[in-house]
Amino acid sequence: MSAHVSSLTTNRSLSVASAGNPWVRRGLIAGALTFLACLLVLPLLAVFATAFREGISVYLAALSDAETFSAIRLTVITSLIAVPLNTAFGIAAAWLLSKYQFPGKTFLITLIDVPFSVSPVVAGLIFVLLFGARGWFGPWIIDHGVRIVFAVPGVIIATAFITVPMVAREVLTTMQAQGDDEEEAALTLGASGFQIFRRVTLPKVKWAVLYGVILCNARAMGEFGAVSVVSGHIRGETNTLPLHVEVLYGEYHFVAAFAVASLLALLAIATLILKTLVESYAAHSALPEYTPEKRHL
Repeated sequence: MSAHVSSLTTNRSLSVASAGNPWVRRGLIAGALTFLACLLVLPLLAVFATAFREGISVYLAALSDAETFSAIRLTVITSLIAVPLNTAFGIAAAWLLSKYQFPGKTFLITLIDVPFSVSPVVAGLIFVLLFGARGWFGPWIIDHGVRIVFAVPGVIIATAFITVPMVAREVLTTMQAQGDDEEEAALTLGASGFQIFRRVTLPKVKWAVLYGVILCNARAMGEFGAVSVVSGHIRGETNTLPLHVEVLYGEYHFVAAFAVASLLALLAIATLILKTLVESYAAHSALPEYTPEKRHL
């Protein structure tokens, strides 16, 4: 037993010594930077290099194309609908799950996490099964002159489903970490439920809400799998930016495809910048209750 303990102590000492070795530290840093450069930086450079390969005029022409503009518009509309819906749902669900005890609470948390575990393609197929012409509700929908699958509503529904957990998970984890002490104190002083939520709870979770909204918007604009299944790839009508990139690339319009892809790359860069700013402001805020490192259960 003593020999085993001695061996463990020796191994730990060697690990600490290796960590303190400047050459080991530099090697790890170099390896991490090389990995990131190969998988992140070089692909981004390739996207922009190909997009501008034939000049700025060709790049702008690709972005000003009618079908590209339609894809941009649909992507923006989808995000403007899906993100506020999921924000409202996420805050309400987090409030319910963190402040109340009720039967089926664990099951509800599991349901919120379903989009994380289900393939987006499978999610799209589910909506086709539900709302397609031969789906469960398809005949009734057709009889009432409503189109969901292969139309804009299907794109919005699929995007909203995929992005459901983004805000809910961020806010729920923060509310659970904070506890109920301040809310109980406000209730003792006679504050109503809405006053407690607006003046106590919401200010404490504002960074979590903002962080979740940023991630939700990025996922909504970049969603491909579920939207690809339910959209029908109708050019100028149901193609979002990711689908439009696939169409252009499949037709060998490489410069145009990478020009449109550069918009998604810029969105990713903007998301990272906003994410970093939110983390920085949250860390230096007078309300340091939200730290992104603790956002997941």
